[in-house]
Amino acid sequence: MFMVSNTERRDTTRERIVKVAADLLREQGPAAVTTRRVAQEAGLQPPALYRFFQGKDDLVDAAADHVFAEHVARKQTVASSGDPVEDLRAGWRSQIDFGLSNPHVFMLLLDPARARLTPTEAEGVRILAERVHRIAAAGLLRVSEERAVHLIRAAGIGTVHTLLSLPPEQRDPQLAEAAFDAVAHAVLVGESVVTTRDPAAVVAAFRTLLPRLGTLSQAEAALLDEWLRR
Repeated sequence: MFMVSNTERRDTTRERIVKVAADLLREQGPAAVTTRRVAQEAGLQPPALYRFFQGKDDLVDAAADHVFAEHVARKQTVASSGDPVEDLRAGWRSQIDFGLSNPHVFMLLLDPARARLTPTEAEGVRILAERVHRIAAAGLLRVSEERAVHLIRAAGIGTVHTLLSLPPEQRDPQLAEAAFDAVAHAVLVGESVVTTRDPAAVVAAFRTLLPRLGTLSQAEAALLDEWLRR
């Protein structure tokens, strides 16, 4: 007979708690995520939650991370269109939609008091960085990959924050697209590196090739990369 281990039982219970808390957070906000209510809806006694979480703040953080993890997992399953710029635009739209559909989670993730990047958030940044890297490899990036990632993240956060600060009827439905076009103009060139005369695009594209240059030692490649970033 198959026996469920204590570890598996504990993991299952924690997952049930987090899902209940995530649903409450999505629908009603952080104030609704109380240990008493979560325990009740998870079929547990309130003291049981403290075996998994230090308190309400810890539970709310776990719930927010769970909601964002579902979003990141969906992004990982999206196939490339073959056009790195269109893939970036699709990722932008997905991120904006997530923020507008999950305002409570979005605001929690941006809370300065958290002052940390969870593994799930770091994975989201990694996906963005990969998309930017493909654009750089195509010779379409006029700034460094690092700066492009920071600019895109800042613009996306600002766009969602601005839209959420307005009543729904006052939100400009074209603002997100206009914001993407603005940041794209700042970081992209209009043609491939094969024909571009933009030195920054050439440098960004060349940096993506450094790991493939077998004639350079790791130290030499690192030094060349440092020079190119200046």
